[in-house]
Amino acid sequence: MIDTHCHLDYLDDPDSARGELGLTAMVCIGADVEHARNAVALAERFGDVYATVGLHPTEAGSDSADLRAEIERLSLHPRVVGIGESGVDYYWDAATPRAQREALAWQLDLSRRRDLPIVIHTRDKAGQDGAARDCAAQLTEAGWGRGILHCFSGHAGLLRAGLDLGFHVSFAGNVTYRNAHEIREAARFVPRDRILVETDAPFLAPVPNRGKPNRPGYVRHTLRFLADLLGMPEEEFEAVTDANARAVYRLGEVDARGAV
Repeated sequence: MIDTHCHLDYLDDPDSARGELGLTAMVCIGADVEHARNAVALAERFGDVYATVGLHPTEAGSDSADLRAEIERLSLHPRVVGIGESGVDYYWDAATPRAQREALAWQLDLSRRRDLPIVIHTRDKAGQDGAARDCAAQLTEAGWGRGILHCFSGHAGLLRAGLDLGFHVSFAGNVTYRNAHEIREAARFVPRDRILVETDAPFLAPVPNRGKPNRPGYVRHTLRFLADLLGMPEEEFEAVTDANARAVYRLGEVDARGAV
């Protein structure tokens, strides 16, 4: 069981999260320079942890030449398997749309140059979809086909754009929430060879732990919910999602390098 997206360094004791509920691997996401460094350090410390490095859209106001140089340096680490999370977020007013677009453009370019998948975050205010539409347009214009729509929100236009490019689509604990009808419909639509599961821990704990701090091991609850939704045995769906995670992040290549 692989958690494809968590913020392991946000937990008080990252080591305690390893191995919960059959968890065998996790990808720790670097959302700014500090967390990118933490993610790389955890990946160096634990053989079942991998890292991404990037700049979250809400942090785009801190973008600078020095920050980019440090993220680019970290992206060369042998246990870094992705760029981001990046994207477009209009829920929070923490960074201007222009700053977010510029940060996303740079990270798309870095993802292409490093041949690593880009991890995409989008979030809109209730009843709006500007972030999803703007992100879809920018991804389509860039034309880069290695990526993950993380914690997918259910937006049909973004889903079409991502799938047309060849992106994987990842579902978090919010798919288990009572009113998540659009997210569940999207999960039914995603090809089985491109569906992923994640926690986004410590956020968005799935039912039956909703309201509590999320943990990487809780990814199993999301997996069980999706397996039932899609009419697949849990063991079969776990094998599918694990294979997809290993494929998109090329974890086998990382493990092989570590064994040399």
